[in-house]
Amino acid sequence: MAMDVQGGSSRTRGGVRPSMNVTPLVDVVLVLLIIFMVITPLLTKQMWMRVPEKDDKAQAPPPAGEPTPPLVVTVEADGVRINAETIPEAELPTRLARVISARADRVIFFDAGDDVPYGRAVEVMDLARGAGALTIAVLPERPPGR
Repeated sequence: MAMDVQGGSSRTRGGVRPSMNVTPLVDVVLVLLIIFMVITPLLTKQMWMRVPEKDDKAQAPPPAGEPTPPLVVTVEADGVRINAETIPEAELPTRLARVISARADRVIFFDAGDDVPYGRAVEVMDLARGAGALTIAVLPERPPGR
């Protein structure tokens, strides 16, 4: 901070008056402005991405006719049913494989009665997985009509 000293005695003319030197402040602000002007374009990041073109010809055809009903495998104390048809124990693995392979989605819905042992229910789910089922959905409630 510089002091401006006026001629004469301090009593007659008011004495020493301070004045502010703003030159260093202006220099610092200009340097910061230049730094920000140089750095700001570098902060934007660019990412190049190649998106494949839309192929209108490869659209899936609409489903023909009625949709296939869901495949429900039910385990009861008296046997195993596939969509309300009781299957003998000896035919169960081959029948499950045939029914699941005929479906495009390979999804089965699984239901077990309250009196069925846990091991038996897991055994039938394992047979269904071995027969080719990709998704086994366990039904939380009994389907209507069963």
